[in-house]
Amino acid sequence: MENDVESRLRAHLLSVKEDLMTGVSFMIPFVTIGGIFLALAFMVAELPGTAGSTETVFEETGSLAWYLAQIGDLGLTIMIPVLGGYIAYAVADKPGLAPGFILSWVIQQEAVIEAAGLVIGFEADGAVAGFLGAIVAGLLAGYVARWMKGWSVPSVVAQMMPILIIPVFTTLLLAPVVILGLGVPIAILDDALTSALEGMQGSNALLLGAILGGMMAVDMGGPINKVAYVFGTVLVADQIFAPMAAVMIGGMVPPLGLALSNFIAPEKYSAEMYENAKAAVPLGLAFITEGAIPYAAADPLRVIPSAVLGSATAGAAALWFGVTMPAPHGGLFVVILSNSALLFLACIALGTIVTATVATLIKPDYHERVAGAEPAKSATDASQTNAGQTND
Repeated sequence: MENDVESRLRAHLLSVKEDLMTGVSFMIPFVTIGGIFLALAFMVAELPGTAGSTETVFEETGSLAWYLAQIGDLGLTIMIPVLGGYIAYAVADKPGLAPGFILSWVIQQEAVIEAAGLVIGFEADGAVAGFLGAIVAGLLAGYVARWMKGWSVPSVVAQMMPILIIPVFTTLLLAPVVILGLGVPIAILDDALTSALEGMQGSNALLLGAILGGMMAVDMGGPINKVAYVFGTVLVADQIFAPMAAVMIGGMVPPLGLALSNFIAPEKYSAEMYENAKAAVPLGLAFITEGAIPYAAADPLRVIPSAVLGSATAGAAALWFGVTMPAPHGGLFVVILSNSALLFLACIALGTIVTATVATLIKPDYHERVAGAEPAKSATDASQTNAGQTND
């Protein structure tokens, strides 16, 4: 009996991992397009003779950098509901796609979460659910839609089930659950974290740097990440530049560290992740933490701790050495603005190595983790295989 329960649990966990990988595989192109266009926008904005700069790229309406930034921002925004939608699609096929997309999207809307917070007398202050909320919303939508697919209904109604009844009723049933059950609690957590960080100003620099860096890696663009980022930008406005260095470095480490792990140990990742690693490098260099989301969504229990540890180490080192950053965004494009560009880069390298080392050590080979899957091959392995086929 105990073995039967354990085998069912293992089968369910394997199914969930496969569903997550489906969502990730559809999300990766959006991450790539959004991140590269945004990085190009930052690069163009810093060219001589162009309007604005990295800090004002979204304010220079009509400029080339502004258009690139708009496209990039759209890609990085829409990738979250795409993740949730295709997780639901993997669970329930087409009837789950629209509910998963919409439910994952609605909990990214600041106005919706703000209004839901007021229902219980709480101000959300711009908090949204992020990619972790989208994963939960996608799984819930998929399970409910799959349950409804099993209903016994008259043949006339059956024709309307996949395109009308299941999507509408799944969304109707789960909307209050995900808005109040995911959005509002995350907003409350957001508020608590902000208050805690404000209380730490002027305290131990090592601890503050570790916390800020680690927060940037927890949900990679989600509410916890945004709390740390806003905290850093507010202090920049007050002419306090050190926390922003920890924030920016901590946000750059996850994509770079996980890409490095993928390059040195491709057998621990799926083949498509090896391609994602190539895009994650420029994203990380441009301070686009979302480049690590495909890794985190595919294997959150191992990837997120690895990323947090590396970012926390880098953030702590940055504040310990007194590194500053007066720019709120830009990554490598604004490194010359730091009081010590070499230390800034050294802290990034330190965090990248820590994340890559931890992820590589704790992740099993991909084909062992997902039954029947083929591990990725490095570029060298792939070229040798192609050479062998040619000789044959």
